[in-house]
Amino acid sequence: MDFKSILKFKGGIFLKDCLFCKIAAGEMDTDFVYEDEKVVVFEDINPQAPVHLLIVPKRHISDLNSLKPEDGDLIGHVYQIAKKMAAKFKIAESGYRLVSNCGDNGGQTVYHIHFHLLGGRELQWPPG
Repeated sequence: MDFKSILKFKGGIFLKDCLFCKIAAGEMDTDFVYEDEKVVVFEDINPQAPVHLLIVPKRHISDLNSLKPEDGDLIGHVYQIAKKMAAKFKIAESGYRLVSNCGDNGGQTVYHIHFHLLGGRELQWPPG
């Protein structure tokens, strides 16, 4: 990793060349549906359901395999925000899916941990 590309921010680090770090830092023209000190939430640009939100931690963690025990509070927070967004977007009662892709074969395309919240229609299984 090129340590010159790592920048500090309140609450952790972000990588200057990471798309989701730039979005979380407010450097991109992204409309957040929710933001707090730990995460940002915005609509997916290629929605796979009537409601398709991305919940993105502000601190850069490349993937699920990079999580550390001390990240447990952050992941718990993500789940609480998912619950809040499901209620806000009126999909809590009918049901929704929260998923995070890990690695190439898992479908991860942006290597900054993020969670897809999908709902608003019946979701099939297996997904793909």
